[in-house]
Amino acid sequence: MVDYIVLLVVGLAAGVGVGLMIKGKTAAGKIKDAEAEAARIITNAEREAETKRKESILEAKDKFYQARADFEKETRDKRQELQNQERRLTQKEESLEKKTDLIEKREGDAVRREREISAREKVAIEKEERFEKGLREQRELLEKIANMTAEEAKRQLMLSMEDEAKFEAAKSIKRIEDEAKEEADKKSKNIISLAIQRYASDYVAEATVSVVNLPNDEMKGRIIGREGRNIRAIEAATGIDLIIDDTPEAVILSCYDPLRREIARLTIERLMQDGRIHPARIEEIAEKVKKDLDVAMKEEGEKAAFDLGIHNIHPEIIKLLGRLKYRTSYGQNVLMHSREVAYFAGIMAAECGVDQKLARRAGLLHDLGKAIDHEVEGTHPQLGGDVAKKYGESPKVLNAILTHHGDGEPSCVESVLVAAADALSAGRPGVRRETLESYLKRLEQLESTANSFKGVEKSYAIQAGREIRIIVKPEDLSDAHSAQLSRDIAKKIEQELSYPGQIKVTVVRESRYVEFAK
Repeated sequence: MVDYIVLLVVGLAAGVGVGLMIKGKTAAGKIKDAEAEAARIITNAEREAETKRKESILEAKDKFYQARADFEKETRDKRQELQNQERRLTQKEESLEKKTDLIEKREGDAVRREREISAREKVAIEKEERFEKGLREQRELLEKIANMTAEEAKRQLMLSMEDEAKFEAAKSIKRIEDEAKEEADKKSKNIISLAIQRYASDYVAEATVSVVNLPNDEMKGRIIGREGRNIRAIEAATGIDLIIDDTPEAVILSCYDPLRREIARLTIERLMQDGRIHPARIEEIAEKVKKDLDVAMKEEGEKAAFDLGIHNIHPEIIKLLGRLKYRTSYGQNVLMHSREVAYFAGIMAAECGVDQKLARRAGLLHDLGKAIDHEVEGTHPQLGGDVAKKYGESPKVLNAILTHHGDGEPSCVESVLVAAADALSAGRPGVRRETLESYLKRLEQLESTANSFKGVEKSYAIQAGREIRIIVKPEDLSDAHSAQLSRDIAKKIEQELSYPGQIKVTVVRESRYVEFAK
């Protein structure tokens, strides 16, 4: 067993020795291979370096030759440019020499011309002196013959010519005005008659009272309430006067504001339907009616704009238009009047060939200020213009609103049409009412204004104050002066009086000669 182990150990040692010998030979071979590979790499590197060096030398030579060629080309270009400049300078010198010669020649001509002019001036002065001398002699001879100095004759001639010129100018003005008026009357009558024919409206003027019908007379007592507390509550909540008289089954609401009357009327009708009539319920119903009317007014404004084909109106302006339904002017409903003005203005704009939509828009908004004139101080054109400007309306619409009563100069044709349509709507028979006292006062003022002019014999206000007929003294005024008188009276009426529509001024000059045959 021991021998076997010893043999095993010896075998192992021999194996290890043989392995080490084999490994040493392998390492020596690898070293030789590495050295050969290194030599090969060095050789390749030297060869590549030589190749790179030769390529660099060639590239440098190429760049040198290119730079040399560029330099030679630039030199040739510079030389060519210098030659061109030299040629241009030579041409300029030649041109300057020619101009110098021409200037010298012109200066010589100018000197000769100046001498000629001086000689001519001398001759002209001598002729002028001879002419002045002859003119003085002629003037002295004329003054001696006419027994009048030249200044006196000049003044007399100027006065005569001035009077004649004034008379001829007045005749020409009258003739031109007559022709223009005749043509304008034909055209305007045609347009206005066409507008009226195309618009038909049943119209009933608003009053300052409203009547509420009751189901029975017992309801009067319920509306009055204990010791009149219900009446006081209705009046306090709506701002109207509630009149209960002997009229059977009816009560009367009195107020200058149609909106308040409408609120009161609807409040009473709803109270009668509800059956509960006491102060708290009255205040509650009145508030609900006000809110419902706000919605209804907005709908009325939208309906008016839609019917006229007007779009993109600000919602606040729509609300104000709706309020005009409950606003009257001389008994005329303002919303109905605004719709009429818009319609008339649109028709006339179509006939005149201008913007129909703009004319209708301006006509609808022209009385916008009347919706707030009882709340804000100022005239309704100014208030309407401020509101329209605030909510982005165009400058032409603003001008139409501000000038429709002649408070300014119209800046466009549409403004003139709106003013004419406003007068047309307000001046139609039956649409407006005024008290007898103010009517008679206006007629008296009209006649007194006409009588204040020199040469007026009598004046008569006719056609309900829409025409003033004036009889003048024929010995004091000529036809031309009569035409001027009509214009002066019309201007004074416009400045001093307020009136709806327009007033026609007619001046009559009549001469009568009477003789008796005996």
